[in-house]
Amino acid sequence: MKIGTGLPNQVGNVRPEVIPAWARLADEAGFTSLTTVGRYAYPGVSDTVTLAAAAAVTSRIELLPGVLLGPTWPAPLLAKELAGIDGISGGRLTLGLGVGQRPDDFVAEGYGSKARGARFDRDLETFRDIWRGESVGGGSNPAVPSGTRQIPMLFGGFAPAALSRMAKWGEGYVGASVPAAMAGQGFEAARNAWKEAGREGSPRLVGLAYYALGDGEAGKANVHDYYYNPAYSEFADLVVSGVCDSPAKVKEAISAYSDLGADTLVFNTGTDDIDDLKRLAEIVF
Repeated sequence: MKIGTGLPNQVGNVRPEVIPAWARLADEAGFTSLTTVGRYAYPGVSDTVTLAAAAAVTSRIELLPGVLLGPTWPAPLLAKELAGIDGISGGRLTLGLGVGQRPDDFVAEGYGSKARGARFDRDLETFRDIWRGESVGGGSNPAVPSGTRQIPMLFGGFAPAALSRMAKWGEGYVGASVPAAMAGQGFEAARNAWKEAGREGSPRLVGLAYYALGDGEAGKANVHDYYYNPAYSEFADLVVSGVCDSPAKVKEAISAYSDLGADTLVFNTGTDDIDDLKRLAEIVF
């Protein structure tokens, strides 16, 4: 199982200047993937800006939004942004996508949360067309340079439609940031959807866990603040219960996700303290 780490783009009131240094250190330390977390109605840095910054200062590590809220964007614009990030990185982007749940994240006029699933299905077709170099805007020009590739996609979510999307369009599944026992249910559902769709082999399975090794209480508070929603407040408590705040808990998470058959486990950060990334690297490597 490969081990990745998250960028602190959605730690509340993150210091944006730490993001490039964080990405560079993760690349040098030996982590296999760099992830972002996606929300818009929150005081962080957007996925696309964060990934572009990471692409510019790294050379080998996979870039993996886990997950980007696709339907919050006009599809042609997002497709172009992602193609640019993938190109700058030398083809290191794997696109993690989800539909989103919080209405306040759908901030662009005309791109609300209503009917977002159906819109997302159309968007996926548009992504492929854009990356193939088809013309846009009613003219004859494509939106992307020649040689742009079809970016591999992973999908998150629990709904049957999300799993069907994964089996049709994707190369795998991104689990929720919950304790491993619950993430295993999502993995099994993804395997079943893959098989039912007649796909060969198995989907790539990516697990997500949070860590805060320096100031564990601050990290847990940040994670709770990010996930808190009055409509389902218990989910924030569930995510916090899985935060790894000691070397032993990091190792327990690695063991648990390995037993589940995860291909990659990503440790997302609860703080923007870059020393925490160093602590994680010492434990993992």
